[in-house]
Amino acid sequence: MTEHDPLGPEWGTDPDGTRTRSAARVVVLDGADRVLLVRGTDPTAPGRAWWFTVGGGRAAGEPAREAAARELLEETGMVVAPADLTGPVWVRTADFPYLGQPCRQHEEFFVHRPDAPAQLSRERWTPLELATLTDVRWWTPEELAGTAETVYPAGLAGLLAELLAELPAPPGRWAGPPRRIG
Repeated sequence: MTEHDPLGPEWGTDPDGTRTRSAARVVVLDGADRVLLVRGTDPTAPGRAWWFTVGGGRAAGEPAREAAARELLEETGMVVAPADLTGPVWVRTADFPYLGQPCRQHEEFFVHRPDAPAQLSRERWTPLELATLTDVRWWTPEELAGTAETVYPAGLAGLLAELLAELPAPPGRWAGPPRRIG
């Protein structure tokens, strides 16, 4: 890995050549249970796009909860204390191609319910995010369940329905261990 690594400094390489990192993600839910998703693209795969939860890579030694709060600030402008995030509620390992490389990401998902409507900001986006992220929007449960677009994690509409049934009313706290999702 060089300082010009297009993936960024938090990525390592497994012995099999797969680029690997740990990441923290945030399921942002508003008062109407809409979820905030980001639309991403891959310049090496024209026409490929997908929606995903807010979040990104963890720096070496950075706790997942702190990384989740930092990523939320960087990608949306929302400020939250790490202790105020709920979770982790889910964990998963995702294998995917990105920028022409095989990648593996180990993710922990937290929940954030803003107290008021959030004014979203892209001011802290990295050059790679500015080049590959094309939209940020709130999705209703019905829109999410009915979309033909690619959304990650897979089955997010069902996962959210289960999560909402298990979370107490805001500021609900997660009582159990994180659930492993695919």
